[in-house]
Amino acid sequence: MSDKKKDLPYLLCLLVMPALGLLYTLLNTDTREAVILSTTLDEWIPFVPVFIVPYIFWYAFILGYLFYFWYKDVHIFMKALSIIVIGELICFVIYFFFQTTVPRPELTGDGMFIQLVGMIYSHDRPYNAFPSIHVLTTFSIILANINIKNKHSFHSVFVPIMGSLIIVSTLFVKQHYVLDMVGSIFLTVFIYGIIFELYGVSTKKSNQAYLKE
Repeated sequence: MSDKKKDLPYLLCLLVMPALGLLYTLLNTDTREAVILSTTLDEWIPFVPVFIVPYIFWYAFILGYLFYFWYKDVHIFMKALSIIVIGELICFVIYFFFQTTVPRPELTGDGMFIQLVGMIYSHDRPYNAFPSIHVLTTFSIILANINIKNKHSFHSVFVPIMGSLIIVSTLFVKQHYVLDMVGSIFLTVFIYGIIFELYGVSTKKSNQAYLKE
């Protein structure tokens, strides 16, 4: 761990996350006309309270794996964080000009999962839905994890499985619609191509030039 001391300043970049959270909160209102993007497929998807568990686990999943990326490869860490920051900023612009909402089901019963859903509903207003930041950030971690070399097989299996559960949980707890999920995946893939492929090419050329000197 001592050889990571030189990379400690990079962790300060995580301070951008609270700032993004503040912008999200400011935009999470109905001051603009909100559109409902429900489809027939969304009507077929049932409300399943138990999916609130992976939905809430998202918080630890994102932060935990950003720290993991920093520990394994600071360049992947910075690229993953860049995808998240750029993606969220694009989402915020969309929220400002094209606000959407997701009507929530009436909660009945007093089970633990229902209580957890009620807690999330009370702390997160039903706006800022398209694209889904939950999906965008989770898919960013899934894609970035592919680029981590020499990782334990646990992470090769856990990340895509848990990430997928988090993504579909947004539909089953009625926080998002299918279009919110699909829009986020397309946005993440687009930014991923720019950050990892174009930046990767420029970095490779710089390294080759450096070796020739």
